Amino acid sequence: MTERVTLITGASAGIGTELARVFAANGHRLALTARRADRLEALASELAANGGKKPIVIACDLQAADAGEKIAAALAAEDVELDHLVNNAGFGVFGDAVRRDRAEQLGIIDVNIRALTDLSLRFADQLIRNKGGILNVGSVAGFLPGPGMAVYYASKAYVISFTEALRCELGKRGVRVTVLCPGPVPSEFQARAGFSPGFDSTILNVSAAAVARDAYRGLMANKRAVLPGLGIKIVPFLLRFFPRGFVLAAVGRFQMRKR
Repeated sequence: MTERVTLITGASAGIGTELARVFAANGHRLALTARRADRLEALASELAANGGKKPIVIACDLQAADAGEKIAAALAAEDVELDHLVNNAGFGVFGDAVRRDRAEQLGIIDVNIRALTDLSLRFADQLIRNKGGILNVGSVAGFLPGPGMAVYYASKAYVISFTEALRCELGKRGVRVTVLCPGPVPSEFQARAGFSPGFDSTILNVSAAAVARDAYRGLMANKRAVLPGLGIKIVPFLLRFFPRGFVLAAVGRFQMRKR
């Protein structure tokens, strides 16, 4: 029988690392992918030392057009199939879209949208065959327009919409599909995006470890969406009471304070 694994993208830091720890603690064999091979190897050794089977390490940049093929080939070489896919990799950049580097912003689309979509569709047959699950990491930002991080916010809106639609299509075939929508999480994300954590991070942040635990429980319970932390849970609810134009202006003013 072909061994089954859980593939986690962006596993070298932050929520991705914590998701790897949670899945491993619950008996899943893992395949880990990210750009930084040294960090992946260190995490794989840590998980193996805790009693699990050493994860498969696939050093890969999801911005590359052939990333999906490389990941699929590496898994085939190990003679494994997916029973769970965790599309965690993602990044954003802060600043006016028309002033930021265009190639960098297109890279956000490559990672946050194209790679997530590619892997979800590429491995769908395996997930159906193994009655597994997909966890896509969105963001509370996906519920909002995002002046100051326009491409990032839009990419997370795509993740939410795509995941919900995929849930409808694959649910009837025995596959759990869940979108994780965290708020501010202390991680490397802010530094890469080019801003320092602000007031929202102080009042809304939940640790990466807590986010990962909530995400795992939500996926296994086949929840449509997981919003870790009370403050984040009320955001979509509150948005119903405000016109879109008001929300747009409010987010724009808030983002201006980070400049």
